[in-house]
Amino acid sequence: MPANDLHGVLAEELDEALSLLGDYRNETTPANVAEPFPSLLGLCEELCAEIQPQEPVRGFYHLACTGGTLMSKCLAALPNTILLSEIDPLSSLGRARPGKKPKFMPTDLLNALNHSTRAVDDNVKLGVFRAAIDSILSDLSKKGIKLVLRVHAHSQFCTSIEASSRPSVHDVLKSSFQLRPLVSVRHPLDSFLALRANEWEHFQPFCLEEYCRRTIEFLDFHSECEIVRYEDFVADPEKALEQMCSVLDLPFEPLVLDMFDAIQISGDSGRSGSLIKERPRRPVPQVIEDERTAGPYQALCARLDYEP
Repeated sequence: MPANDLHGVLAEELDEALSLLGDYRNETTPANVAEPFPSLLGLCEELCAEIQPQEPVRGFYHLACTGGTLMSKCLAALPNTILLSEIDPLSSLGRARPGKKPKFMPTDLLNALNHSTRAVDDNVKLGVFRAAIDSILSDLSKKGIKLVLRVHAHSQFCTSIEASSRPSVHDVLKSSFQLRPLVSVRHPLDSFLALRANEWEHFQPFCLEEYCRRTIEFLDFHSECEIVRYEDFVADPEKALEQMCSVLDLPFEPLVLDMFDAIQISGDSGRSGSLIKERPRRPVPQVIEDERTAGPYQALCARLDYEP
């Protein structure tokens, strides 16, 4: 039964019960006896007013250099939506190198824990993360605002750590909150060429075959999530954005495709521009060309329906 109908039925039954109690009091009790339930109806009304369905967290997952910033800007521009960009409470990429002074980040408790003089257990960091998301979600839900977390999956799947040695942000979120997840991908050859151009060599061996192996692992970790391809987004932005909004339960507004460039978020490492359009592939060095016959590359292209 809908909450409003339940509230109405409850109010009617309480009114009838209080009326009967009032008649009984007038007939059998002295006038100076206090009312037995003077605020029962008011208390019930307050409790009903506090009953609200829990607003879900929207998780948007992709690896670096896959066009995720462009799509995230469009999501951030949607009505009544807040997007937090490049989130991973267990990431090691933001830590200062040994002997270097940490960056000035006075509002970042997790960064402070990462640079504390004594090691702090990951469970503590995850507890801080969950508490922060819970507080943010509670406040935004009261205002009718949707929360999207753009997760920095590169920190787990494309660095020197073993991805399986820690929980994914997806697993952390779904264990504590209602979750609407979505994965975005790009042709692995184009994304690896972009990684190479940015010199983000955070794993070894830094080659196309290893990158594809890691991307497959990323997809396996998020196998329950729907996927949107970057190439489909740039080919038909309105259709793809509508699909994304449907999966994430966000208000679809095609006008954001004309204003996304006004949104400023972290991670804008690609070829910038105010138009959503397909970009020519970067030149492919011979050493990478030779890797296109490798098993992981062929398997990944087949899995995502890309031409190798």
